[in-house]
Amino acid sequence: MDQQIINEIDIMPMKPEDYDDVRALWMTIRGFGIRALDDSREDIERFIQRNPTTSVVAKAGNRIIGTILCGSDGRQGYLYHVCVAKEYRRRGIGTHMVGFCMHQLKAMGINKVALIAFTANDVGNAFWKQIGWNQRADVYYYDFVLNEKNITRFIS
Repeated sequence: MDQQIINEIDIMPMKPEDYDDVRALWMTIRGFGIRALDDSREDIERFIQRNPTTSVVAKAGNRIIGTILCGSDGRQGYLYHVCVAKEYRRRGIGTHMVGFCMHQLKAMGINKVALIAFTANDVGNAFWKQIGWNQRADVYYYDFVLNEKNITRFIS
């Protein structure tokens, strides 16, 4: 960990007014998956309102250089959109942000944290392995997009 850099970086809870800078950072990250359905200003504001202390930004001066969306369903914590600007990577900032989120979740009584990383995201997957996270091979991940067309398929 680069202690000098960590001392110059402010790690703090994400606020709705951070959205424009957060999204601008997300758009620079290779291998990142941004969806209009989940990552609009309104969707992120709703996420932060539900999880007011767990999501985080890292700032160098006034510039946002790292983010994590972190939330909980009351049983397990989840990390989304974990990123650090390319020129600030490999200095301990990502690890520090993950630690911030984990402490917030632990204070809420959450004992397990999960995340999804795209298989093509080599940088992200290397990061998670380096800091001791385990890739699971014993589960399948399923999702379903809730829109009117999909929902009406189940209505008889």
